[in-house]
Amino acid sequence: MLTRAERQLAETLLDNYPVSGLVSITALAENAHVSTPTVVRMVQKLGFSGFPDFQSRLHHELEETISNPISKHDRWAADAPGTHILNRFADAVLSNMRDSLSSISIADFDRAVIEISNRKKPVYLAGGRITHTLADYLFTHLQVIRSGVTLISANRSTWPHYVLNMRPGNILVLFDIRRYEQEMETMAKIAAERGIFIILFTDVWGSPIAKYAKVVFRLNIEVPSAWDSSVVTLVLVEALIEAVQTANWDSTRERINDLEDLFDTTSLFRKPLKREKRGKQAN
Repeated sequence: MLTRAERQLAETLLDNYPVSGLVSITALAENAHVSTPTVVRMVQKLGFSGFPDFQSRLHHELEETISNPISKHDRWAADAPGTHILNRFADAVLSNMRDSLSSISIADFDRAVIEISNRKKPVYLAGGRITHTLADYLFTHLQVIRSGVTLISANRSTWPHYVLNMRPGNILVLFDIRRYEQEMETMAKIAAERGIFIILFTDVWGSPIAKYAKVVFRLNIEVPSAWDSSVVTLVLVEALIEAVQTANWDSTRERINDLEDLFDTTSLFRKPLKREKRGKQAN
C-alpha cells in the first residue's frame, strides 16, 4: 500500500511520464511536494534497488517510446534469429496477442461497449499519422450500426471545430501509439475538461492521453520491423464492433437492410448471378 505522500508522488510521475522522473531526486521531490526519503521508499516499493536504477528504466522506456523507424529496424536486425521473416513476424504477432489479451480488462471493454452502444451519445473518432486508418475503419462500421458518429479530420488544424460541437457525456475514441502526437494530447485535454468520455487505444508504454481517458487499452505492438504492428489493435477494434452491433441488434439489422437497399439503387456492388441463369450460360 502507498502512503498519501507516495500517492502524491505517483500522480506527479504519471502527469508527464516518463519525462517527469528524469530530473534529479531533489527536483522530483520538490515537484511532488514530498521529501527525498519518500522518493527513495517509493521506488524501492516498485521493485528498484534505488533511484538510479529507477531512472535507468525510465531512460530505456523513453528510448523505446521515441525511437524512429530506422533505429527500431536496426535494433530488431541486430537480434534477428535465422528463421524466415514470415515466421519471425507471426511469432511476434502471436506473442503480442497473448500478452495483450491477458492484460485487457474485461470490465473496461464492456464499459466501452456500453458507452458506444448508447445511441443518445454522439461518438467522435480520431487517430494519428498511421492510426488514423484504424479510426476510419471503426468509423465506417459504427456508421452502419448507429447514427451520430463523426470521424475527425486528419488535418490537425481543424480539430477545434469538432470539439466545438462536443457536449458533456459525448464519446471520443482516440488511437495514439508511440511517437505520440502533441495535437492529439491537446485535443484530449480540452475534451476531458469539457466532460467528454474518452476511450484510448495505445501501446504498452502508454500515450500521455491516458491520464485524460476513462478507458485505456494498452496493447503490444512490437514486431521485427521498422514499423509497429496494428494487428492486435485491429482485433480489439473488430471485437468492439461485434459487441456494439449485438448490443442493439434489432435496430442495427434495420439500418443494414436500409443500407443494402441504398446500395442496390446505386449499383455499387455486382450482384451474383442466379443459379438458373448460370446454368443456361454453361449450356
